[in-house]
Amino acid sequence: MTLSINAAFDGGNIRVVAVSDTHVDLEIVNDHQSDFFQWFYFRAAGLAGRATTFRILNAGKSAYPFGWPGYKTRASTDLVHWRMIDTRYENGVLEFDWDGSGDLAWFAYFAPYTMEMHAHLIARIAARPGVTHREIGQTLDGQAIDYLRVGSGEKQVWLYGRQHPGESMTEWWMEGALDWLTSDAARPLLDKATVHVVPNMNPDGTRRGHLRTNAAGVNLNREWHAPSAERSPEVLCVLAEMDRTGVTFAMDVHGDEAIAANFIAGFEGIPSWTDAHGDKFYDFGRRLAAHTPDFQTELGYDKSAAGKANLSMSTNQLAERFGAVSVTLEMPFKDHDPNPDAEFGWSPERSKRLGVSCLEVLSEMIDGL
Repeated sequence: MTLSINAAFDGGNIRVVAVSDTHVDLEIVNDHQSDFFQWFYFRAAGLAGRATTFRILNAGKSAYPFGWPGYKTRASTDLVHWRMIDTRYENGVLEFDWDGSGDLAWFAYFAPYTMEMHAHLIARIAARPGVTHREIGQTLDGQAIDYLRVGSGEKQVWLYGRQHPGESMTEWWMEGALDWLTSDAARPLLDKATVHVVPNMNPDGTRRGHLRTNAAGVNLNREWHAPSAERSPEVLCVLAEMDRTGVTFAMDVHGDEAIAANFIAGFEGIPSWTDAHGDKFYDFGRRLAAHTPDFQTELGYDKSAAGKANLSMSTNQLAERFGAVSVTLEMPFKDHDPNPDAEFGWSPERSKRLGVSCLEVLSEMIDGL
């Protein structure tokens, strides 16, 4: 049986260099009009009875090669369960083996969340009582930018994710958050807050199989100071809606290549920083770490120095623009090492549960925001 590699599907990304009976050499394709690449997602057919080694030859030239040591590829035979498989990184090459069980398998950087899955999520949540759905704009490829609103309280909460489309764990987080927000458990929060949700900020990058950019090769999380219809219509329409509603609390959901833990980053260094403002951010982190073993506060990014915050990034821009308690949540492509899972690592199910945990903590502290 001929071994065949294919990534010509929603969210797929790989280029075939060479195929033999036992080895497949591959390259990840750059984001369109960009130097970024790291996301991969492809299927292999004709595997039955054939132990095969896959090698991604250009991994060392990817956007974040320091993320490969300790990383494990996700593999699936049913597109539902994505298990970690042993993965090696040496001399710039990422390598993993398949044991030959089954004719067909899929391999990905993380469990995918495709635009087809996004469409099903939007349809399911929009049909629930109390939910308002709007298409607030379109991408450069003409895809819808979906917005959901729930609740009637005075505080304005914004949840948005997947500015970087290869960080697929973010939309799994959104699925968990939206299911909780449309359950009875959310009523105390929704009596005090109106929650605005953009589950996918970058539909074009998602469908194209990008790591970090939209259809124009633009990193959306460097556009919040001056978005434009030509470069970043996704940010332009979301920020316009935020200007209309105001923002009390905001969470921008991401994935991190290197750090094997969940953590948050804040808005230190904005011009209007005060300790009282920052203390609310730190309080959220402390409460979340106490609430779930799938979060910690020891590991994370360096803080910006006073006055040095990058206002083109959404968390800084929203804290400065609205006085919001603004949070970047980072989830790992590896595992949350303080509470590891040897089979699945950090996973869709755990991402969804963390979405619930974040909102449970927010519900506890909403009065003080």
